[in-house]
Amino acid sequence: MKLNHFILTILAGSAIVLSSCNTGSKAAAVESSAEEVLPEDVVELRADQIKLADIELGSISMKKIGSTLRTNGIVSSAPQSMAFVSVPMGGFVRETSLIPGNQVSKGQAIAVVENQDFVDIQQNYLEAKNKLSFAKAELERHTSLYNEDVYSEQTLQQTTVEYKNLEGLVKALEQKLLMIGIDPASLKEENISSTVNLKSPINGYLRTVNVNIGKYVSPTDVLFEIVNNDNLFLELTLFEKDVNQAVKGRKIKFFVNNCEDEHEAVITQPGKTVSEDKTFKVFATIGSHCEKVLPGMYVNALIEEAADESAALPSDAIVSFDDKDYVFIFDKDKTEAGQPFTEYRMIGVSKGVSVSGYTQVTFPQGFDPLHARFVVKGAYNLLSAKKNAGEMAC
Repeated sequence: MKLNHFILTILAGSAIVLSSCNTGSKAAAVESSAEEVLPEDVVELRADQIKLADIELGSISMKKIGSTLRTNGIVSSAPQSMAFVSVPMGGFVRETSLIPGNQVSKGQAIAVVENQDFVDIQQNYLEAKNKLSFAKAELERHTSLYNEDVYSEQTLQQTTVEYKNLEGLVKALEQKLLMIGIDPASLKEENISSTVNLKSPINGYLRTVNVNIGKYVSPTDVLFEIVNNDNLFLELTLFEKDVNQAVKGRKIKFFVNNCEDEHEAVITQPGKTVSEDKTFKVFATIGSHCEKVLPGMYVNALIEEAADESAALPSDAIVSFDDKDYVFIFDKDKTEAGQPFTEYRMIGVSKGVSVSGYTQVTFPQGFDPLHARFVVKGAYNLLSAKKNAGEMAC
């Protein structure tokens, strides 16, 4: 009797356990069937996950983005911005204190040169000038006497010729004085000098200095090279197939010495001839003074092609997955179990040209980008959440 009672107790306990297991399985099945299944193109995040992913929304932009042509060239200086300084009559260098890189101003004395011929020119000028004054007085006197029939016409003509010859001599000597840097108007007998100041003809920087104290220099010797960096231009080399890109007024962005600083220029003169290697030159004026841009530097340039306005997004807003390109848009806010969530939807797009951090985008037919809010920052974090479900996404 006791044995039967024990068996009945065990069977009853087993029934209870089986009943509990069946109940638990049914509850799990009900809970699983109630869990939300997100579409393949949707990612949802909580508010704290959005902050962690650094998500930022923005609108579509309409920008003029065209293709760019990469080329290279050098920085050159305009002819009027470069000067080669020499001594027209030669001489010995008596003084200079400048070195390459020094800044000079127009009219500034950059060297002192001595030559005995300078003395002769000054002396000849003053003598000729004095004789001219006397000849002028003589001409006036002869003219007056000729009018009174005292002197003959031949005598007047002879006096006139002498005056004209002296006048021409004085003018010629004035030009020689100006050429060597002496002002004829301030020259007097007491300030005749064997030295002259060699002056800078332009504002700029000394590129080269080819002088030493005591060195004799001839008129053909270039003593100083001066460059003004305010009027620099680019001399770019293009292939003949790119002739349509060389349009006057087109903007250029360029870089020097692998520097990240971006500079701007504008095409002012497309080349008119093609060389034997099938290339031609394009000249562009640099927009503003740049301290780091110097004549002779090698540059890498981007010539922007003109384009109509088109839809564009920041390049970081576009992500790639399985060789396709996508953007994320804000879909909706919702609440689950009393907790707020935000859904983002993936949209397949086609990329175009990228310029200055923006990329042209073409959307699927029927999609209206003007009324959508795009994820412009944090798109790659959303893609990671999509690919690694459970790490960020729920």
